[in-house]
Amino acid sequence: MRSRAALPRFTPLLFLLLVAPVFSSSSSSSSSRPQWVLQRVPVVLAQQTEARSVPHFLSPARLDVDSPCDPECHKKAPRPSYWDLRRLLAYETLHSDGQLTETAIGIYGYNPSPDTSPAYSAPPPGKAGRVRRKRQIFGHDGRFSIAGQDFLLKYPFSVAVKLSTGCSGTLVGDRHVLTAAHCVHDGKNYVKGAQRLRVGFLKTKQRDTRASSTNYTNHVEGGPGPYDPPTDDKMKFQWIRARRTHVPKGWIKGNANDIGMDYDYALLELKKSHKRRHMRLGVSPPAQRLPGRRVHFSGFDNDRPGKLVYRFCRAGEETSDLLYQHCDAQPGASGSGIYARMWDGRRQRWERKVIGVFSGHQWVERQGASREFNVAVRITPLKYAQICYWIKGNFVNCREG
Repeated sequence: MRSRAALPRFTPLLFLLLVAPVFSSSSSSSSSRPQWVLQRVPVVLAQQTEARSVPHFLSPARLDVDSPCDPECHKKAPRPSYWDLRRLLAYETLHSDGQLTETAIGIYGYNPSPDTSPAYSAPPPGKAGRVRRKRQIFGHDGRFSIAGQDFLLKYPFSVAVKLSTGCSGTLVGDRHVLTAAHCVHDGKNYVKGAQRLRVGFLKTKQRDTRASSTNYTNHVEGGPGPYDPPTDDKMKFQWIRARRTHVPKGWIKGNANDIGMDYDYALLELKKSHKRRHMRLGVSPPAQRLPGRRVHFSGFDNDRPGKLVYRFCRAGEETSDLLYQHCDAQPGASGSGIYARMWDGRRQRWERKVIGVFSGHQWVERQGASREFNVAVRITPLKYAQICYWIKGNFVNCREG
């Protein structure tokens, strides 16, 4: 570990890491910048809502997921029809008083061709996954713990929240949190604690004077990570109750495709505004269009209690709905928002957007060998339209993703 006397030497490096992308981009042509591609997205509109039986809330939330289907299996699955999509994108809403409703939806302006969108298309098949033992750290542990009040409350780390069921989530609105569906619903029923679901905002008990510029350098997107001070005694959560929880019917067994996790996402509406900056949604671009082909996310891994853990890694194989990668993660990180940072031509600035939801660690038994992946659900144009409708309450403000 580096001595404290050596820490100030990294201040110039911190400055370069924070401002270099802005300075260099201003002198280069816009064509050289990785850019968000705005597009018209379909309309997903609520039609009819009916009451359903009150859930039982018996089973604890599972922080891992299983699927018998690997990337090649997913790619061979038939594309859902228009009527399939209406069934899969219908959704249940769990209210804080325990009441449950189901809402049918209509889809308008949807083109089923996968090649019509410049921002969302399936790339050529990649290489097969590696055969490994059931571990969630791939080689050297590349995770970084965020420490110090000035960093925990600084965007983009401040958008990460913790669910009372044990998962993570991401602020995507003034009072909305995006997370994984399995954090609140096991595929058959709502999990124990879902009715009185709370969202925790990490904050410090007192000002942490030990944090320095070196600490932030360790954790910026792509920076090194040699210094990781202990912070367990400095952290606490401020909790806000959820008013409503939306879960797509595509996740619920008996209605969903049994092969995988294409609809493992949910949106929570809080009872009051959190007053923090949130991260905007974006339609997931192909992995080859991501800067460095990298994805980023922060969450609350169970093996580092009281700490916010950030990681980044290279995106691997992908299907139309799922993104596979080897980002190091442990249970508790599931539900985190996968994000990327690219140039927004309309706003003329660099911007991070949530492009997926980290579903978790997936083990697949194929031909007698265990293959493992870390899997994220991609935000497709239809999912963008649905989640945006849940947040805005109308489709007018959800036409461009």
